[in-house]
Amino acid sequence: MAALLNIFLFISLSLLIFTTSPSLAQSVAPGPTAPPNNITAILEAGGQYTTLIRLLTSTRVDVQLNSQLNNSFNGLTCFAPTDNAFNQLPAGTLNKLTEQEQIEVVLFHVLPRFYTMAMFGTTSNPVNTQASGSDGADTLDIISSTSQVNISTGVVNTTITNTLSSSFPLAVYSIEKVLLPYSIFGVKPPAPAPSPKAAKSSNKTPSNAKAPSSSESAGGTADSNSGINSKGRAMQWTTSFVGLILMSVIFRIF
Repeated sequence: MAALLNIFLFISLSLLIFTTSPSLAQSVAPGPTAPPNNITAILEAGGQYTTLIRLLTSTRVDVQLNSQLNNSFNGLTCFAPTDNAFNQLPAGTLNKLTEQEQIEVVLFHVLPRFYTMAMFGTTSNPVNTQASGSDGADTLDIISSTSQVNISTGVVNTTITNTLSSSFPLAVYSIEKVLLPYSIFGVKPPAPAPSPKAAKSSNKTPSNAKAPSSSESAGGTADSNSGINSKGRAMQWTTSFVGLILMSVIFRIF
């Protein structure tokens, strides 16, 4: 009887422990998930970057960046203009760009490595972007102080206002102005002045002047000769007349 009582108490205690303690088969609750390595997902969570998301997807730059994030040891840093930043642009600014220029503008907002806010204070200018290419164009100047990080393109200046993601391999920072690359929006140098035309020769025959024809030249020579001959004949007649008068006077005297 005592043995049965002990068995009953053991089973009762076992049931009590089983019902009041977590199931041994229950898995450990997962911890918080790391931010996705997907730039559009981070921007969508931010809630005010619809224009940038549209540009990323229409140019297919989002596919390129997400692929780099999964295959790069350097990571990426993205500057994300808000919808209000795009609204500040003159009407039609983006629509006037070619497809290649739109891609260049989007890539201009991405740095080819991961930067924390502290790392901006030690970077050297100019800073290359994903749009820089081999010629080193489309760079940024980033100046960090204790209170803010300033970004300059040579066309616009803006500051980082918020951090959307700062976990390697992707950092995303919110800005209040669209970064406009100087290669597209910068002031173009004036066109070179045309070279001066060669000065006209001072002894050039006027276009309305005509050289005398051979007949005119001959006629002018003939007129000159006839004038000379006429004068000679007049002198001869004058001399003859004077001579006749002298001879008549002499005859009368003698």
